[in-house]
Amino acid sequence: MMGIRSTEEMNKAPLAVEALLPHRGRMKLVDEVIEVDEEKAVTCSKVNEQWPFFDGNSVSALVLIELVAQTAGICNCWNGIREQGDKFVKKGWLVGVKHSRFFVDAIPLGARIITAIENQFKVENFREIAGTATIDSKLVGEVTLQLIQADSEEHDGDR
Repeated sequence: MMGIRSTEEMNKAPLAVEALLPHRGRMKLVDEVIEVDEEKAVTCSKVNEQWPFFDGNSVSALVLIELVAQTAGICNCWNGIREQGDKFVKKGWLVGVKHSRFFVDAIPLGARIITAIENQFKVENFREIAGTATIDSKLVGEVTLQLIQADSEEHDGDR
């Protein structure tokens, strides 16, 4: 088993998205983790034909909600693995969209989206995060989500 690395080491090393998110196939939208620490994460995603809402040319801006949620999941999972190791359960739920504002209707095939999130507050397993999505340094969406993290002790049998 590989030991948990320091925050500085983890920030410098490339991180496999699959190690931090349960999403696979069409639902794995994040391609790369650019930065992650205890309070924030930045990811990169490139729109492709497999994405949900793809209509042949573009995807609906609604997909930005899922991108923000996945980026938040990466931050949360990174923290969980760092603190709990193999006992951490990579399960969480989006329980509320508190705010969303889109500055585009559609995002074209091949667009490179940078998604950044920051934890606003956390109470036990509940947290609220604020996220932004940009394309070519232009803001295309703002989203505030409410999330619940699965409790590791309750889900030991699920793994």
